[in-house]
Amino acid sequence: MPLKIEIFVLIPFLSIGCTSTPLVAQPEKNEYVLLLHGLSRSRFSMYFLGAYLQDQGFKVLNIGYPSTKYPIEQLVKNVAEQIKKGGIESANKIHFVTHSLGGIITRLYLKENQPENLGRVVMLSPPNQGSELTDSLKNNVLYQWITGPAGQQLGTEPSSMPNQLGTVNFELGVITGNTFDPVFSHLIPGDNDGKVSVKRAQVEGMKDFLVVSHSHSFIMNSRFVREQIVYFLDNAQFRRLPKVTE
Repeated sequence: MPLKIEIFVLIPFLSIGCTSTPLVAQPEKNEYVLLLHGLSRSRFSMYFLGAYLQDQGFKVLNIGYPSTKYPIEQLVKNVAEQIKKGGIESANKIHFVTHSLGGIITRLYLKENQPENLGRVVMLSPPNQGSELTDSLKNNVLYQWITGPAGQQLGTEPSSMPNQLGTVNFELGVITGNTFDPVFSHLIPGDNDGKVSVKRAQVEGMKDFLVVSHSHSFIMNSRFVREQIVYFLDNAQFRRLPKVTE
């Protein structure tokens, strides 16, 4: 969505972002986290997550790209150029944290450009096996205008971009939501976050998978989700809450 609209939409969530910032900043690590936003969004949507990660000691490169202007292949080239200019070569590790389409872009990027110092990857609500929402709306003129060429590539058919990428060969954790969306959830079978089903967020080869009670658009603003992201980057697994015994 255009930046002005996105800022307006995010205003009610600003306090959520602020409450997740730790009181004491952690020592800086020589580890970069590359943030990639979702379809029809801007890097502003990942701003508060980036600030949280910086407070946890990570260096952050928040990448913006014209998600509705080009097909996914061209978007990957755009992102690759920004990474090349990002000055991150000396980092001990390079991690990726993505939202929605950003996860598919990262999978294609790493298929072609996997760095030797690749760390771990966390994807939030990724359409790793496509989305039935695209299947239902791809011929809708309004959907085409809002999502652009990349939106047409996110269906569930075998020839869709997500389903051509194969098994992941890096340490990946996936977090997705299951909160009902009154507008779109009825178009998606099974538990879903209004854009992607819980089933289709998963991908073969992932290290860990977590379902949370959040919708698609603002999952990155959850304090619990942010804490889980950091835990996975440090430990290659999500933190399970201890079971209560009587």
